[in-house]
Amino acid sequence: MAKQMLLLALLLLLTIVSAVRPPADPYSVEGRVYCDTCQCGFETSASTYVAGAKVTVECKDRHSQELMHTAEGITDKTGRFKIYIKEDQGERVCDAVLVSSPQKNCQFADPGRDRSRVILTSYNGMMSKRRFANALGFVKDQPLANCAQVLQQYHLNEDQF
Repeated sequence: MAKQMLLLALLLLLTIVSAVRPPADPYSVEGRVYCDTCQCGFETSASTYVAGAKVTVECKDRHSQELMHTAEGITDKTGRFKIYIKEDQGERVCDAVLVSSPQKNCQFADPGRDRSRVILTSYNGMMSKRRFANALGFVKDQPLANCAQVLQQYHLNEDQF
């Protein structure tokens, strides 16, 4: 009888220990938000970085596209953001998405640069929980006067846009 009670006590102890998990190490989604001052569709030497821009991380069910998790962040003075996600998102599809810009003359998200896919699971061989989103961009209302010179750096001309 004493052995059975000891065995039962050990099983109960193991159950309690396995139920109490240590706090999870969160994932961090990091990136930068820029203003495309030459309306090129990509970052150039004339691009500026947007302080105070709002960015969200949205995770959707892979099949139904139902929104399952969101988290929001704001860029610092260098246009960088870091958004923490507490849980492994497994099979969900997650994107860092532009929400808004505080700059009046650079408020429209650049199509194709308004979101960036991020993988938020550890079941893919990635050891680190730091994830980096591609740069996200807004487009300036009017291009800068020196954009022709900027485009020459990339061996492009204004006719190619």
